[in-house]
Amino acid sequence: MGAWRQAIVLFSPLLLGFVCHGLCIKTGFLAGLARPIDRGACFRGRRLLGENKTSRGIVVIAAGTALGYAALGMGFGLGALVGASAMAAELPNSFVKRQLDIAPGRQGRGLTAAAFHVIDQVDVVAGAWLVLAFVVPPTLALVVASLVFVFVSHQAITVLGFALGMRPTWR
Repeated sequence: MGAWRQAIVLFSPLLLGFVCHGLCIKTGFLAGLARPIDRGACFRGRRLLGENKTSRGIVVIAAGTALGYAALGMGFGLGALVGASAMAAELPNSFVKRQLDIAPGRQGRGLTAAAFHVIDQVDVVAGAWLVLAFVVPPTLALVVASLVFVFVSHQAITVLGFALGMRPTWR
């Protein structure tokens, strides 16, 4: 299987998880889990992660990814680990942005905004590969293909989510 096709197969279930989470945000489903995982905790007078990193996001994206992996015959448990690890990989980025006084869902200005825009789209790939590397050899071609696929797809999902009222921002 070519790197592009393999990247699409490996990361499409994660995108399903993102869509499931967007639907939960839009409909209010599992609202009891939509509490910030940092519980309002601060470091240096600034929130650790902010309002947008919730238990619901981790649970729903892990579950949606797991369903996608199960549908592809790749294993529900593997999918859940990939989804949860991908979401955990977003946390350091959120912490840094809060410490730089960049609001949740925002990316800053100028060069900082450009850097965070890219990181916001592909940090999940690093987290997913932490799990996938145990079952799929991460060749350079496959990692690059997965980065490009997730970056482009995540852009489209983000814009669509904004248009449907599932996200507060279009980027």
